[in-house]
Amino acid sequence: MWKRILNSIQAEKLVGAALLVREEDRPELEEGEFYTRDLVGMRVFLKESGEPIGTVVNVYDSGASDLLHVMLDSPAHDSDGVGKSKPTETGATNHLIWVPFVEAIVPHVDMDRGEMMITPPKGLLELNLRSHEKSKKERRQLEWKERKKLQKRLIAAKKKLCELEQQHVFHGFRYGDKTQTSLLADQIVGVNSKLFQPALQSIDLFSQRWRDDATRTDIYDALTTSENYLTPLARMDKQCVNSVFEEKGLHLISKGKVATVLVVTDSAKEASDPSILSESLIQTLECTNQKLVKVEDRVSMPLLVICPAGEIPLFQMLFSENDHFGFDSDKVWFFEEQMMPVVSCPDEQTRRKILMQSPWEMLQSPIGSGGIISVISSESIADNLGKIGVDYFQICSTNRQFLNTRTLLLGYVHSREADMGIQVLEDKLFSEESPDVILSMSFLKKLMTETNKFQFNTTLKPKAHIELVNKEWVDVIPSSPNSCEIRCSLLLSCLNICASDKVCLLEIPE
Repeated sequence: MWKRILNSIQAEKLVGAALLVREEDRPELEEGEFYTRDLVGMRVFLKESGEPIGTVVNVYDSGASDLLHVMLDSPAHDSDGVGKSKPTETGATNHLIWVPFVEAIVPHVDMDRGEMMITPPKGLLELNLRSHEKSKKERRQLEWKERKKLQKRLIAAKKKLCELEQQHVFHGFRYGDKTQTSLLADQIVGVNSKLFQPALQSIDLFSQRWRDDATRTDIYDALTTSENYLTPLARMDKQCVNSVFEEKGLHLISKGKVATVLVVTDSAKEASDPSILSESLIQTLECTNQKLVKVEDRVSMPLLVICPAGEIPLFQMLFSENDHFGFDSDKVWFFEEQMMPVVSCPDEQTRRKILMQSPWEMLQSPIGSGGIISVISSESIADNLGKIGVDYFQICSTNRQFLNTRTLLLGYVHSREADMGIQVLEDKLFSEESPDVILSMSFLKKLMTETNKFQFNTTLKPKAHIELVNKEWVDVIPSSPNSCEIRCSLLLSCLNICASDKVCLLEIPE
């Protein structure tokens, strides 16, 4: 080609053209040297804490040294429109910062993992962001708008609690300092009234409480003996592991039609031991990815991780240390499991009341697997995932019994044009602590509008709490169960709403 370039006129035709060189023809680099193209797209982390900072979007030659142009990650309440993203210490959102590409500041570059660690001098990140800082007047206007927004939400939440006869929760506003009353306001706004209201009505209307094992067996018997369910019941054996259903499931994933919701909560056995949890997560996610890498031109699967309260940083670190288990880091979001207020056990003279841990804090417990629907419905997650082509949600746990059959179930649900797919172990449905179901996008949206049909159960427990008696806060120490922890069942709620001929069962021998 170059032999044809004989003069400047011919050479001008190549201005702006991209010249491609085979990788084996590139000259060998000395230690500490990198090709600019290889640095673009690398993830940037703080070496000291492991906190994700952002992504390299360009590299510039400034003469003395190169400069990395890094786009900061969005904070927890600002994202790409799907859900929560990775927070940064600076609190910036979609800002670009300059990082000198020198060994003192960028001591470690891992080309295999596509990551680099930085040790920025104190103030470097903040200095980069000064041009983005708002004036004092603008900051006050924003703060005022945020206060008004919170005030409106608080008024609406207080109104809903009044409708439920829970005005005693507001007593704390008459006591304590600004920090304490702000905590109470946050607690009130955080009550999921869409589930709390039907939960109170449900446990008051129905005195019977489902027992896990008995109910799961009853449901299994009802489903497998009903004419509506005879056709969509499949029994997995060695011959159907590599069936056409699995191929269909992999095809859906490769086309970006499936989002995974991974549930790891305090009720899971693995959560009590970080080493076991890490191993379990690696097996769960890498098992999925090992299948995905066999599919050419696959699109990264969006991943929503539901964690125990207060443990999002732990999971963010775990994912960072494991290269996000092969998932696209920009399509991984972390959420806390939702909580439900603990209520009193009523007698003939009293009603159910939210129990208070302090004048400004409610007693709360995890809402259970049914809270997954509330998480997905928050912040327009479902709508935004639908816009990028997601048709199915694969809700799964770290239960290893279902590792190799999820794509099979997915393809099975799609082939049957079903709305819901359930994995069954012999004659038992899954544990409430280890949900493993497939839901279609259309059915998920139906669930969001019919929370009044969700199914709840209660667990009686003794709970110490406080009450306001004659204008004094009194500690109540019970000698017998005095409280109800309310949990919402994902399985029973879905089966209560989904048409019987739209449910698929996949039976797996133990």
